Amino acid sequence: MTTESSSSRREFLKSSAATSAAGVAAVEIAFPSLLSAASNSDKLRIGFIGCGGRGTGAAAQALRADSNVELWAMGDAFAGPIENSLNSVKAAVKDDKKFNVAPERKFVGLDAYEKVIKSGVDLVILTSPPGFRPGHLRAAVEAGKHVFTEKPMATDAPGVRSVIESVKIAKQKNLALVAGFCWRYDYAKRAVFGKMLDGSIGDLRAVYGTYLTGPVKPMPKADTRPAGMSDLEWMTRNWYNFTWLSGDGLVEQAIHTVDWMMWAMKDKPPLKCTATGGRQIPANGGNIFDHIAVSYEWEKGVRGFIQQRQITGCFGENAFYALGTKGNAYISRGAYTTDLNGGRNWKYEGPTPDMYQVEHDELFASIRAGKPLNDGDRMVTSTLAGIMGRMAGYTGQEVTWEMALNSKEEIAPQNLRDWNGTLVVPPLAQPGRTKLI
Repeated sequence: MTTESSSSRREFLKSSAATSAAGVAAVEIAFPSLLSAASNSDKLRIGFIGCGGRGTGAAAQALRADSNVELWAMGDAFAGPIENSLNSVKAAVKDDKKFNVAPERKFVGLDAYEKVIKSGVDLVILTSPPGFRPGHLRAAVEAGKHVFTEKPMATDAPGVRSVIESVKIAKQKNLALVAGFCWRYDYAKRAVFGKMLDGSIGDLRAVYGTYLTGPVKPMPKADTRPAGMSDLEWMTRNWYNFTWLSGDGLVEQAIHTVDWMMWAMKDKPPLKCTATGGRQIPANGGNIFDHIAVSYEWEKGVRGFIQQRQITGCFGENAFYALGTKGNAYISRGAYTTDLNGGRNWKYEGPTPDMYQVEHDELFASIRAGKPLNDGDRMVTSTLAGIMGRMAGYTGQEVTWEMALNSKEEIAPQNLRDWNGTLVVPPLAQPGRTKLI
């Protein structure tokens, strides 16, 4: 499926991460033993599913991560993005030996992911809209493929439960499964979260994260819809604006901030949460909120607060604040810590390679070393924490972790095959009226 991503969004995501080349340095920090791994004599074939902006970027990073790989297959719901994406990847990589996408391995349609997986690839990149991801991930790991999967991993609890099973399968088959929570691969963030987790700021009492930006992809007006286009195609082409496809702004975009919160909390699930949110600007047919604020609670009264907004003309910020008993940590125009009086006592000043490239460098290095990375457990926890916050915001109810995990609300239909099939999408949620399922 196409995943379009504006340049402004990418710059917003990377605002505190410089983009110098990483190469072997990334492996040295995270996997010092990999430098003596066996040579990569076996060529790895890559297929990617979802040829929008994020998929295009991930494919280029994968091809740069290893000297003996080739792009073998591509798949998208629509034909148009495939050639555009392929041309963009070729322009970025500039190595003809790494491209072997024959015409018969360019797959189009709702079942394109199955064809890519069956085409003879060794690793798949999953960058379709998140509503499709549980099914795509299950098919990939059952077929024995290594996976790079973008965030989030699902848009509802049934999807999360499916992903939990896929993670188990990947572990059983010793498959690499790296998640697109890219900040976990950023050197500065690794350092500052290390300070949070090693006791440098004492016991953590509260964290506060923001993701205040403009809309990712505003919903077009209904009169721009081509005559005869089915509901499913219209939604898929405008996927960000429908909760079943994107998960909402909190779950699709601000999930990075949720992941920061979970990282600081040692990936331990919150006990419960409450939230407020709604739609300030008319949705033009979509059904996602454009702002939401969530309050999470852990044992001993530890709190986590997330604010997310996607409205133009407003103050913008992508920051994180951790408050401890001995000091504080900050991610805002850099990464640093202070004492309780606000005096800065540490600042990250190390290398700053591109975190997107580091993800793939470490993924391929782990495969070559026979020690495949698996981000599965934490990627599931962060995804469900975001869904849990959305559930609280949409219904106006307090939601516990168990309620979220066991929810029967299935908003993302699976195994869609027919563009003209019946698809019922709920209206914009109304807190206090929308039921918690």
